[in-house]
Amino acid sequence: MASLLTSQISSAPLFGILKASSSDYKQTETQVWSFVLSALDNNGYIAIGFSRQGSMVGSSAIVGWGGSNRGIKQYYLGGQDSSLVDPDQGNLVVVNDTSSVTTQSSRIYMAFQLNTTQPETKLLYAVGPQGRLPSSPDFRLVQHDTMVSTTINYLSGDHNKNSQPYSILRRSHGVLNILGWGVLMPIGVIVARYFKQFDPIWFYAHTSIQSGAFILGLAGVICGLVLKDRIKADVPTHKSLGIVVLVLGGLQVTAFLARPDKASKVRKYWNWYHHGLGRVTIALAVANVFYGIHLGNAGNEWNAGFGVVLALLCIAAIVLEFRKWARK
Repeated sequence: MASLLTSQISSAPLFGILKASSSDYKQTETQVWSFVLSALDNNGYIAIGFSRQGSMVGSSAIVGWGGSNRGIKQYYLGGQDSSLVDPDQGNLVVVNDTSSVTTQSSRIYMAFQLNTTQPETKLLYAVGPQGRLPSSPDFRLVQHDTMVSTTINYLSGDHNKNSQPYSILRRSHGVLNILGWGVLMPIGVIVARYFKQFDPIWFYAHTSIQSGAFILGLAGVICGLVLKDRIKADVPTHKSLGIVVLVLGGLQVTAFLARPDKASKVRKYWNWYHHGLGRVTIALAVANVFYGIHLGNAGNEWNAGFGVVLALLCIAAIVLEFRKWARK
C-alpha cells in the first residue's frame, strides 16, 4: 500500500511526494521508488531535482509540463544558464513506461519511478514561468520562477527546508558590493560635487568615502569569485562586469595618486578623466548589482531596497544640483 505524504513548504507551492511504503521495498537487486509531484497549474513546467550537495548545479531532475504538447523528461543541471541544462541526460535511472503528466482541477501532477537503492535525500523543487514550456526540437528550459530545497527522511517522511548553499557567502557578496559600489561610491561623488565650499573637509571626506567604497567593493568581488568557484556557477556576463568595475575603480585610485597640481595645464584633462570614469564605474556597478540580484533569485525585497536607496540618492543629488545652480 503506497502512502501519500503532503507538506506545505514555505514560500513555495504545495507539493506531494508519493513514496512506496516499507513493505514495497525489499533488499533485492532492484528497488523501485515512486514519486508524484503536484502544483497549481500555471501553464509552466514543474520539476524535482535530486542533489548530493543541495545545490542545483551537478544535479539531475525530472521535469514535466502540460498543455497540448505535454511531456516529461530527465535533465542534467550542468549550470545556471539554459544552455547548460541538458534534456535526456542525468544520473537518474527512470523505470521505463512509468512516467506521466496530467492536469486536473487546476493542478498539474507528474508521476515517475526511479530504480535505485535510495534516492538522494536533498531534493530541489521548481516551478517554471507561465507559458514558457519546453518544446521541440531542443526542449530547453527557461529559468524557474519558484525554487525550494529540502532534505527528506525517506523512512519517516519528515523534511526540512534547506538554506541556500553558501548562503552567508552569497549574502556577503551582495551586501559588500551594494554598499561599496552602489551606495558609498555615489555618496562620495555627491560630496565632491556639492560640498566644495567646505574646503578641505570635502576632499578628505571624498577620498575617505571612495577608499572605503573601493575596499568593500574589492571584498565583494573576491567573495563573488570564491562563490562562483564553489557552486560552479556559469555567470560570464556578471563576472565580466564585476571585473570591469573593479578595474575601473582601481584606475580611479591610481588617478588620485597621480593627480596633478591645480596650477598644472593638464589638471583640466585629469578632471574630465576622473569625473567621467567615475560616472561610468557607478553606472556599470549599479547595473551589475541588479543583474546579480536577478541571478541569485534574491527576490523583490533586494530589488526594492536597493532601488529605494538609489532613488533617495538621486533625489538628494537633484536638490543639491538645483541649489548649486541657484547660487550662481
